Amino acid sequence: MAYIGKEPIVGNFQKCDAITVVNGQAAYTLQVSSTNVVPESANHMLVSLNGILQAPVTSFTVSGSTLTFASNLATGDVIDFVILLGNVLDLGTVSDGTISTAKIVADAVTEAKIADDAVESEHLNNNIISGQTALGAEPADTDEFLVSDAGTIKRVDYSYIKGGGITEVDQWRLSANVSSTGSSSFAYITSNWERVDTDSFQVTGTGLSESSGVFSFPSTGKYLITFHMNSVTGGDNQAARINLDITTDNSSYSTAAHATSESGSATYAGTMSGQHFFDVTNTTNDKFKFAESGGGGNLTGDTSLTRSGFTCIRLGDT
Repeated sequence: MAYIGKEPIVGNFQKCDAITVVNGQAAYTLQVSSTNVVPESANHMLVSLNGILQAPVTSFTVSGSTLTFASNLATGDVIDFVILLGNVLDLGTVSDGTISTAKIVADAVTEAKIADDAVESEHLNNNIISGQTALGAEPADTDEFLVSDAGTIKRVDYSYIKGGGITEVDQWRLSANVSSTGSSSFAYITSNWERVDTDSFQVTGTGLSESSGVFSFPSTGKYLITFHMNSVTGGDNQAARINLDITTDNSSYSTAAHATSESGSATYAGTMSGQHFFDVTNTTNDKFKFAESGGGGNLTGDTSLTRSGFTCIRLGDT
């Protein structure tokens, strides 16, 4: 039930240090653990003199940390105790560093909200964020964040929530021309592959590994493979063809993407391109390679710029 009028405040009960009576003296200093204390008022105190509780205001008053009796005390008088009630029912302010983890029960916090009046138009109120050290680098995998799991606050390692960005980007190219097989059958390109190393390109992440034209992935995930090949063919309606073949068992390959460039009756320079979205679930079994076919021409390669090559980007988790 809501209160009508001023809401009652709860207290901080303190017993003052023992006070020695001085003959002919009415005023005494109130201390707790040898430190001066200031009561809320005389009405917020219990004072016993010679075994009798004293009436506030009429038998004693208080100003700051000074307790003054209505008349001077004499030798033989005994101030039995002085208890400060604080603001009645007030628990007071908890000292810094006094509440331990053990004092907080599990699931004590079920939902975290910041009151509207705690947020300013452009930034959080300084009372919320003051004194907190800013993290100057990406969190470690074991750094923890708080999340609300169906209304219950739980901690979660950064390793579970990081990501969302591109973690792998690699580019490869043919460093020299690759002659056509001269027939309609396909032959795998097993040599002249190099990672792009010019024009400020740098691999992101670990990058692919290559062995005799077979490319392996550094980690599982969903990868986009995009290839662009330049070809030069002779006359007589010749054609250059390129296949992107993949395997998911490290043995049998199937064609995932194909491109063709056909010439007319004269020497023809053409381009071929294609792409495939590869869901890599096993880095041992999931691989890819390129095969070409045609006659009277070749795929053009260059070690100083990319004429024929491909880009591989990891776009997300598997």
